[in-house]
Amino acid sequence: MNKKTGMARTCVLLFAAVLCLSYVRIAAAAEAGKIGYVDLRVALNESEAGKKAKIELESLIKTKQSSIDEKGKAIDKMKGDLEKQASVLSAEARKSKEDEVERQVRDYQRLVQDSQNEVKKKETEYTASIVKELRGIVEKIGQQEGYSLILENVEGIILYSKKDLDITGKVIKAFNESRAKQKK
Repeated sequence: MNKKTGMARTCVLLFAAVLCLSYVRIAAAAEAGKIGYVDLRVALNESEAGKKAKIELESLIKTKQSSIDEKGKAIDKMKGDLEKQASVLSAEARKSKEDEVERQVRDYQRLVQDSQNEVKKKETEYTASIVKELRGIVEKIGQQEGYSLILENVEGIILYSKKDLDITGKVIKAFNESRAKQKK
C-alpha cells in the first residue's frame, strides 16, 4: 500500500468516525428528550412582522425605482436633444452639453447604487431584528416544552425527518402572539 492510499483510507475512516459520533450525539439527545427543527426563513417570510417588512421593502423599492426611471428619462431626453442640436451647436456648446450629459449619467449611476445599498441595508435591518426575535421564541419554546435539541433547517439541510418534528408553525404562531402582546 502506498502512502497516498493509506492516507486517503485514514481520512475516510476519520470522517466516518466523526459522522458516527455526530449521529450518536443526536440519537442520545433524541433518547434524552424531544428534538425539533425550525425553518427560520419560512418563519421570517410567513410571520406578520415578516410580511409587513416585505411590504415596506416593496414600497421603498417602488419609490426608488420611480426616482431612477425619472432620472433615466431625463438623461435620454438630454441625449436626444443633443443629437438633434449637434449640427447647429458650436464645438464649445456641444462639448458643454456632452459634459452635462456625462455628469447626469454619473449621477444616475450613483443614484442606482445608493438606492440598491439603501434597500439592502433596510432588508438586513428588518431581517436581523425579526430573526433575533424568532431565535428568542425558539429558545423559549425549547425551554418551556422540554426540547433537548432544536435544529435550524437552513436551505434543506435536513433531508428527512418526521413532520411532527417541524415546529416552524408553532414558532410563527408564538412570534405573532408575542408581537401582538407587545403592541397592546
